[in-house]
Amino acid sequence: MSETGPLQARLSGFIDHLRHERRLSTATVSNYRRDLEQFLSWLENRGTDAPEEINQHLVRAWVASRHRQDISGKSLQRQLSSLRTFFRYLLREGVMGHNPAEGVRAPKAKRPLPKALDADQLSRILERQASDPLEKRDLAMMELFYSCGLRLAELVSLDVKDLPAENDQLEVIGKGAKTRRVPLGKMARKAIAEWLRERERYAAGDEPALFVSARGKRIHPRSVQQRISRMARQLNALQHLHPHMLRHSFASHLLESSGDLRAVQELLGHADISTTQVYTHLDFQHLAQVYDQAHPRARKKRGKG
Repeated sequence: MSETGPLQARLSGFIDHLRHERRLSTATVSNYRRDLEQFLSWLENRGTDAPEEINQHLVRAWVASRHRQDISGKSLQRQLSSLRTFFRYLLREGVMGHNPAEGVRAPKAKRPLPKALDADQLSRILERQASDPLEKRDLAMMELFYSCGLRLAELVSLDVKDLPAENDQLEVIGKGAKTRRVPLGKMARKAIAEWLRERERYAAGDEPALFVSARGKRIHPRSVQQRISRMARQLNALQHLHPHMLRHSFASHLLESSGDLRAVQELLGHADISTTQVYTHLDFQHLAQVYDQAHPRARKKRGKG
């Protein structure tokens, strides 16, 4: 196959680009590959695979065909993003002269508001007295999710050496291998210290992970989800508590108190502030009440009787 052959021949080079140049996670690379293989398979069924034959009309036809298969708007948005990135790579390589996915829009996806816990619910869970060493670990994990707004993958990947020795700034490696610093609260520090006193009983001698399983190895993300959900059920707090709900609570509570969207964006590690803006809608009723009580043009004038 020639060097400037069909698009299928360029896929492996693009995947290498994602892995080694952009250093994306294995899961993200897998999503890109799946999206593009579906698109290229669709092109092959139409008898098309040459770069010069791919245009905006063809990309729109593909989106329409996926939509007819009941693929959600959110999934289509992600798949279009995969196409744009692939064609951008081909532009850089001189294979294509334009990006046919630019300007193509997917049907709007319904964007459910993230669920957040209220402070009383969180207090009931986090102030629980641990009944065994592994519950001390679970409480420390939950404190970290809520104190620092960590993603599940970020928490699982923490090593003992990552804990700050002198200040209260925890360094986290997030999506796209981007590093950020987040404040480590007093309660989180206390919970981690209690877990560290127990960790030696479980951790294998050469295991660097901060959080380990009963078998002594780095805890699996699925185990974290199960343990947190189990603890919430035991307290009759929530049926479906999960790590991301604690991250949502961190973001919404912080934004409600500070109103500083940019700071919350930095702490969450969001590349795009539009991702953070969803939290501005979480407590609109509360904001409306504040407006009614505080704004001079909103206050009702009191009559004399």
